[in-house]
Amino acid sequence: MMTKERFQELLKPIADGLFGKQRTRYGEAPHYTVRPVGMIVEDLCRIPEDEWARYAFSREPLNGKFTDEQRLDLTRQAIACGREYAEKLAAQYSMRDPEKLAKQLGLNVDYPDMPQNAERVLFAEFREPNNIHIYMDGVRKGRALLSEPGVSHALTGQLDIAKLLLGHELFHFVEEKYKKEIWTRTYKIELWAPTPLHNRSGVAVLGEIAAMSFAKALTGIPYSPYVMDAFLVYGYSPEAASGLYEEMMEKTGRTPRLPEAADTDAAPEALPK
Repeated sequence: MMTKERFQELLKPIADGLFGKQRTRYGEAPHYTVRPVGMIVEDLCRIPEDEWARYAFSREPLNGKFTDEQRLDLTRQAIACGREYAEKLAAQYSMRDPEKLAKQLGLNVDYPDMPQNAERVLFAEFREPNNIHIYMDGVRKGRALLSEPGVSHALTGQLDIAKLLLGHELFHFVEEKYKKEIWTRTYKIELWAPTPLHNRSGVAVLGEIAAMSFAKALTGIPYSPYVMDAFLVYGYSPEAASGLYEEMMEKTGRTPRLPEAADTDAAPEALPK
């Protein structure tokens, strides 16, 4: 049984992954300067959707096979794929609400407090063939943070945390349903193999990027759902979330702010690319 204590233990090393898909780095945990959550989400919400490419691909096992230019191009295609399927579903069922769409698609959605057992931090997950779990302990902690200075303004009134998580996992069901035709599954990279053999592989992170775009399109939030990586972790560990913030800012070419800069209105400068 996953307990809150075990959840905290998994967060001692910095969370390493997409929301709902975190892993942890083992060994001695580094220490990070804790930032106010309002400053974190304010800065992260300013990052354009496609500029999350390097952060997203840093979780991809085949990351070293790509150049930055290729990562950006694939990210843009994955974003377009997620948006395309969101619009298809919205048009087909005349609705955009993830809960109603899940019901129309025959999914079983439940809202347990914590995962039963997990070796990584989980806020939501899709389990084949048609089950989605939204873990409410993290959702409640996220909702509590909405009252912190600057948070609700940055995240906007359009954010419903549970529905955003559901939208993300809903894409994974859609991706499986249309696996023979959806771009995130049909795209393959050629790995090394002796001629004339072929060794082609899918790229897992493309499905995650598309799921983020899909959830964004359905819910109408104006920023990338990757912001939730740091925001939801903050409810359990402000230090781990601050470490994620540093990484996200650096991988998107920006300088992380320090807490004493939280009261300034200036946005962080983007680094030259």
